[in-house]
Amino acid sequence: MEQILPFISDVGFPVIVTFYLLYRIETKLEAVIQSIQSLPERMQRP
Repeated sequence: MEQILPFISDVGFPVIVTFYLLYRIETKLEAVIQSIQSLPERMQRP
């Protein structure tokens, strides 16, 4: 147990930051995907 607590304190913060950034990137990536999928429809309009 004494060895686990320092490991969690050393690695826990970077893991949380990584998951937060991955979540933000995922939401922005979803917007990019929707934009790319709607591109052919926009190009057909005169």
